[in-house]
Amino acid sequence: MNWFSNIYQNYLQRSIVEKIIILNVVIFVMTYLFNTLSFLFNVDGNFIMTWFSLKPDFELLLYRPWTIITYGFLHAGFFHILFNMMVLYYFGNLFLDFFNSKQFLTYLILGIISGGLIYILSYNFLPGLQTQQSLLVGASAGVMAVVIGIASHIPHYSLRFRFIGNIKLLYIAVALVVLDVVQIPAGNAGGHLAHLGGSLLGFLMTRYFGQGKNFVDWFEGLFIKNKKQPLKTVYKNSKQSKQTKYQSKETKSEEQMRIDSILDKISKSGYDTLTKEEKDYLFKAGKK
Repeated sequence: MNWFSNIYQNYLQRSIVEKIIILNVVIFVMTYLFNTLSFLFNVDGNFIMTWFSLKPDFELLLYRPWTIITYGFLHAGFFHILFNMMVLYYFGNLFLDFFNSKQFLTYLILGIISGGLIYILSYNFLPGLQTQQSLLVGASAGVMAVVIGIASHIPHYSLRFRFIGNIKLLYIAVALVVLDVVQIPAGNAGGHLAHLGGSLLGFLMTRYFGQGKNFVDWFEGLFIKNKKQPLKTVYKNSKQSKQTKYQSKETKSEEQMRIDSILDKISKSGYDTLTKEEKDYLFKAGKK
């Protein structure tokens, strides 16, 4: 099993973007293996697709709540997963230049959830879709959340394309959203609606971060409550805190007295009369 341990350790050393891509590829291969086994043993349907894809049925979602996330790790074909993973690789790594791994995962997962919800609501409440049979798979909603998220953060950042030149992320994001809107009547309406759900989530998330609020910590706070410290510990910390504050005030007072002394010397004799030590001290104090 040493080979498995080596593979696993190699996987752990990858970036979060590469880990997600590897996970999608492994699940894709497993899906086709199950499809082959279903054919050979004359079993109707594919176990993975049946239990982990998303269907536009509220009642079914209550019985299979995990499908609102797991559908985002399934793909319908080779070119489907190839395109999604290529976009995720390039835009995901660009995303990590400005955000951290936790934020990337939050965008991706919430984008998948948002796309799934838009898909279900559309097929239940839009008259043009209510009579259609549909099944949703693909990481596109999560990928679009990452793409639109980073494009909203650095809209004037340019990517260089061969034979085309530099194109700003703003224009790429707008083009992708417009393409999804105009392609809804042409086929795969559920998929394009899910893309729009992910895009909306990515845009709103970046706007939220742009206002200086930490959405990730808020989201975690919904599920993880801070543990209360024992009274005895609080008392000790409080005492130490008061002592620290007192010492801090005392230190600041001494620093201010020295600064005032140096400033008085400057006003009386000029800056050139200061020693090197006094100049350095004044410079460091000005940087605080």
